[in-house]
This record gives sequence, C-alpha cells and structure tokens, in this order.
Amino acid sequence: MNNKLDKIFRPGTIAVIGASNERHTVGYALVNNLVGKGYSGTVYPVNLNEHSIQGVRCYQHVGEIEDEIDLALVATPAETVAKVVKECGQAGVGGAVIISAGFSETGQEGQALSRQVMKYARAYGMRVVGPNCLGFINPSLNLNATFANRTALPGKIAFISQSGALCTAILDWARKQKVGFSHFVSIGDMADIGFHDLIDYFGNDPRTSSILIYMESLKDARRFMSAARAFARTKPILVLKAGKSKEGAQATLSHTGSLAGNDAVFEAALKRAGIIRVETIAQLFNCAQGLALQQRPAGNRLAIITNAGGPGVLATDHLIGNGGALAPLSEKTIARLDEALHGNWSRGNPVDIQGDATAQHYRAATEACIEDPNTDGILVILTPQAVTRAADVEREIANLARRTRKTVLASWMEEEDFPREFYYRPPDNTIPSYQFPESAVDVFLKMYNYTRNIELLYETPSTMPQEFSPDTAAAKTMLDNALRAGRRQLTEIEAKQLLSFYEMPVTCSKLAKTPGEAVQLAKEAGFPVVMKVVSPDVGLKTDIGGVEVGLKGPAEVRAAFRHIKSRVQKARPEAEIYGISVEEMIHKRYELLIGANKDPIFGPVIVFALGGVTVEIFKDSNIGLPPLNMA
Repeated sequence: MNNKLDKIFRPGTIAVIGASNERHTVGYALVNNLVGKGYSGTVYPVNLNEHSIQGVRCYQHVGEIEDEIDLALVATPAETVAKVVKECGQAGVGGAVIISAGFSETGQEGQALSRQVMKYARAYGMRVVGPNCLGFINPSLNLNATFANRTALPGKIAFISQSGALCTAILDWARKQKVGFSHFVSIGDMADIGFHDLIDYFGNDPRTSSILIYMESLKDARRFMSAARAFARTKPILVLKAGKSKEGAQATLSHTGSLAGNDAVFEAALKRAGIIRVETIAQLFNCAQGLALQQRPAGNRLAIITNAGGPGVLATDHLIGNGGALAPLSEKTIARLDEALHGNWSRGNPVDIQGDATAQHYRAATEACIEDPNTDGILVILTPQAVTRAADVEREIANLARRTRKTVLASWMEEEDFPREFYYRPPDNTIPSYQFPESAVDVFLKMYNYTRNIELLYETPSTMPQEFSPDTAAAKTMLDNALRAGRRQLTEIEAKQLLSFYEMPVTCSKLAKTPGEAVQLAKEAGFPVVMKVVSPDVGLKTDIGGVEVGLKGPAEVRAAFRHIKSRVQKARPEAEIYGISVEEMIHKRYELLIGANKDPIFGPVIVFALGGVTVEIFKDSNIGLPPLNMA
C-alpha cells in the first residue's frame, strides 16, 4: 500500500489534467505551483485545446504521454472526471488527486458520480485523494500540488484536513509563525484514501514526528481506530473535530455529505485510540509544539511562577476549571523560596516573585519547583517589567528545562524581546512559549490527557470474572415475539426478563391489570413496593406521573393503581396501557444508569450515568467503547 501512496505523495512524474493558460483558474495555479518552484520531477500539462501551458508542452490526453505517470492531478468538471480516471487507469497512472468539486457534497447525483469514479479507479488499482480537495504539499520535495497561493515550510508535522479553505488559511498563518510540515494534505470527500490510510502512511514516515487532523466526519471508524492505536504511542495524533453542536453537525453534513456523528461517542473513541482532542486551531498547533519540545507530564499538578499576580490568577482559574490541580508545594520548597526571594513573595502556588524579579529570581524559583516531588509541570509567566530582561530569563529557564524530565512551559507576555509565538526556534531552545498563560495551561492539560490515553492503550481488558450460561434461545424468542407484534421496544418487565436470561440480577416485576391484582402482588413482594405504568408508548414514566414509590399498604396500592392510570391516560390518551407493574422497593444510596447503544459510526457503546429522575436534569454521563477494563 505504501508503494501506491508513494506514487501520490512522492511522485517523479505528474500529469496535470485540466491545466490552463488562463490566470485565476485552478488549472493555471496547479501548473504554476509545480513548474520552476524547485520540484525536480517532470510535469506534463494535459488540455484538449492547448499546445503548451505556461511554456511547457501540452498533451490532449494522458495516454499520449510517453513517460510513465506516477500521479494525475485532475481539475476538470465533475461530470468528466470518471472518464478522465478511466483514461488514467488505461495509461497506467499510479494514483490521482481529484481537485474537482461537485460530488458527494452536492447530494445523490454527485454521489453517483463519485461511485462511477471509484469504479474505474478500483478496476485499475489506482488510489485516489479527494475529490473536492485543495491537493497536497510535500516540502521535502519542493512539491506544491495545490492551487493555493502559499506553500508550506519544511518541518515534522503531518497535517490532514477535510476543509480545503481551512488549509489555505493555515498555510498563511504557518509561514508567519515559522511552523513547518513534513506533509500537508487536503483530503476532501475521502472517496478512497481516508484518515486511516494517511495515519498509517505518516506513522511510518521518519520525517514525521506528529500527525494533526482537522476532521468533520469519519467514514471507516474501525480502520481509523486501528491505525491510530498502532501509532499513537510513538507519534502524537491530535484531532480538531468539528460538528460538536447540532447546528455544526448540520453544516458538516452539507459541507462533506457525511454525518458528523454523536460528539460524546467521538470523544470516547478518540480517547480510547490514544488521540489528543483539541477545541481550536490554536490548540492544535500549540499542543504539537509542546509535545515536540517537552516531556509529557506524569500528573496534572502544575506549579505557576509569575512576576505579576493577575496572570497567575487567570492561569490558576483556567487550570482548575479544566480539570487540573495546583501543585501543593512542600515545606522544604517554601523554605528554599523564602531564602531566595523577597520577603513579600506569595508564599504559595502560584509563586508570585513580584514585578522587580530578576533572571536569578526566576531561576531560583523554577529550580525549587522542579525539584519539588509534588509538581508534575512548571509554567513560567513573564510580563514586561523595567527591571526584568526577558532574554536572560529565557536563557536561565532553558538551561533548567534541559536538565529535567518534568514539563516546563512558558508564557512570555513580552513583545520587545520575543515574537508572539516562537515555534521551533533554534535547536538549543527547549521551552514552548505562548502569548497568554491560558494557552500554556491548555497545552499542559492536553499533554497530561495524552499521558493518560497512552496508559489506557497498554491496559488489556480482563476476561470475565466468572463463567455464566445465558439462555439465548429464550432471549431470541422474546425479541422475535415483540417484533412480530410490531414493537421495537420492550416493556420494562420484558427488559428485566431479558437481563435475567443473561444471569443479571434484577428486581422481580409483575404485571397487575386490576387494583386487586396489584394488592395481591404487593403482598407477595413485601411492602413497601414501587408501581409503574407498563406501556410500549411511554418512555420517561416519571414525567407524566407514571410512577409511585414507597407504597406501604393495600390502601396505598389501590389508590396508586387508579392515580397512575388516570394521569397517564390524561397525559397520553393515545397510549396503550398493558397494566401497572408491582415490584419490591430497593433502598440504595446511589441510583445509576447503565445502557448500551449501537452508534452508526463506531458501533456498540456503553453509557454510564447518574440514574433515576435526575438523569435528564444533571446530564452527568460517561460513554465507553467495549471491551472495557474490569478496573
């Protein structure tokens, strides 16, 4: 497979189909970015109506080219692309990048065009990037196979994006920030090559140290998870997933023609695969910088050193509000700081060393915090002060950072001595720096989350703690009977019976059709009891008065039967009521909800939450993908 992807991302020969002499067209930009810009391979323009394109001989058909073509860049109208791909296959072209839009993102007609394209691509063994994409850049080859007006600087980040427009914005930003890339790929509609293919390819690429992804939808979750888990231990994979909100998910559907998916399930899946999820473009690259330059923290305890109280407080609020913890400094560390700093320092964490702090004060405070066993990371904040030379502070902190395995981050809020961000500065720099302390805190916490995710990757789910023999035949009969009755939902009594077939302990619920039957069942169960409406048409029973608890005698049971039935009939007159269930009252300290669902993208998921009537109020739940660890 890698050989086929090499044909695309490391081609020796490229045919540009749809090349043009007309400025401000995609065909013109593609040729312009390839010819005379340092790419050492051969470029062959293809256009039915031209003899030469930008001074380069032009061919009417790809089959006329005498050379063996590794890659075809296709920029022709959508309705012509299938024919072009067929011609490429017949000519032995290795792979294609389809720039053209008008496919899955446009609806059923476009989806049919996409299927036709892939029919020919598969017939001839061609791999395809796109359609509806910007193209890609391989800086190590000076290869800009896009129609963007910027190219990428060389570096060690592989960037993959479903949005071509976002790519152009990031290219512009990255050049200003001196951020470099090993590969820069606009993946488009993913008719063929998907995220999993590129994770596998870049994971094996020695020029790539981390993989950054902008994702709107996912088509092959199982293969994506497998590829991510294979490489997440050695190369950080960071994902910016769009479509978290209902409105954002709808926008994603119209943009890519694919479902965004349940965001909570995505969150659980990315965590399970060892992937770092970020919320903004800034976080995406900030975290990549931090992981490239620093060790991952073992815990979430951060020591904050600052020459100004305000930024330290803001950093603390952001840390605590996002699941981090202030490191509790030991008495020994406090004593060291008392000796090294002014008498009016904060005497706690954050370590406020005051506005007249020198580089020596910064060094003493940072060294003491690094050596404190209660700290997992250090954040050094510097604000512009007349007596503080930022360059001297950076030099001192960098020397300390090189000698420790703890995470050291910085927020230089100084604009005179440093640019706003200095990603990948000279090799002797080891401190990731951010303009604002909240950004540095975000990076610290994301790095810690990565540590936890990688630890989870090494945990193997245990076997079942005990043997059990489910009655699958009885379970199947119950489900078949419900389906034959036209029902897609079991009653609570049936659901408990189903669980009992798998030897799960449940309360004994029995159905009463009259108040007298309810009293008899309550006596058999033992008071107090719980009574609930049984109806295939009622979901949340409590909302319509369909539940009564703690019933202590026959009179209360008779009254509850009548009241429940009356309330339900009033609230849901169309509902079919089978009767009222009666079961023993269980007194427990906690009421929990455990459920399972089949997600359309990731398959089976398990939900764990606070149960009872509060489940919809607090919405406090956690989602996991089986198999789960027993711990």
